[in-house]
Amino acid sequence: MPPTEPEGAQIPTTVTNVNLRKEFTDVGIGEVLDELNRELVGLLPVKTRIREIAALLLIERIRKQMNLNSESLTLHMSFTGNPGTGKTTVALRMANILHRLGFVRRGHVVNVTRDDLVGQYIGHTAPKTKEILKKAMGGVLFIDEAYYLYRPENERDYGQEAIEMLLQVMETQREDLVVILAGYGDRMEKFFQSNPGFRSRVAHHIDFPDYSEDELLSIAEMMLRDMSYKFTDRAREAFIRYIGLRKQQPLFANARSIRNALDRMRLRQANRLFLDMDRVLGVDDVISLDESDVLASRVFSEKPSGNGRDV
Repeated sequence: MPPTEPEGAQIPTTVTNVNLRKEFTDVGIGEVLDELNRELVGLLPVKTRIREIAALLLIERIRKQMNLNSESLTLHMSFTGNPGTGKTTVALRMANILHRLGFVRRGHVVNVTRDDLVGQYIGHTAPKTKEILKKAMGGVLFIDEAYYLYRPENERDYGQEAIEMLLQVMETQREDLVVILAGYGDRMEKFFQSNPGFRSRVAHHIDFPDYSEDELLSIAEMMLRDMSYKFTDRAREAFIRYIGLRKQQPLFANARSIRNALDRMRLRQANRLFLDMDRVLGVDDVISLDESDVLASRVFSEKPSGNGRDV
């Protein structure tokens, strides 16, 4: 006689049909992608790639429900691009997608640089790296300017020890940790050439382009709206000129530089209002940045080869 199931035992069932739209809605991936669209101006190639990865993960989730055999996905990533192009924001949304689809347990992001991983003396690197890995487990480890981990010109550098530990965890615990390496494109390419172990473990390479001048203006106006500020018409025209000049200077960091510029313009506006102490202020006075708040920047007096400070 065939063996019988013990009383009360549940026989596992295999799903044979899945409503794709319902699954997409139930896990809330659309909400995350919509957030990404709202938070970031432009970056269409990046948003397209994130949507493609989300689609892959959703189908893989469905395949598991159907009990189909498949290899464990390699989800480690490389984000390349200049500062201020949205890499950290995308990492946060990516972690949310991974968590909602069940590919990481917690969905948090631990953001680190070389100093958080590499020690300054013998025996210092291993415990530092282990502690960071412990914090990141179940989520995403975001390593900014990852190429600084490798310093071949320094024979006494301990970065190689951290690299070896990272590579081991990226291979053996890839179902519980996703590592995102980030930095300038050319430097990251050299880093991968010097460390082929990383290249073989990174499945998704995403390049973040610089923002256009129109996109930077949109970013500025979005930031101002979030802070309950606005440009006057003449201030907006002056800020368009500011963007064109600032982009030509060194150390320009895209959206980050725009935010710094707005902070300084708010400072100038506050001091401009403060000088007229007897004035009665209305709402429009305190929310409006004037042309003078923009034109006071040294960007308008410095040559393109200036120091590039956001002033």
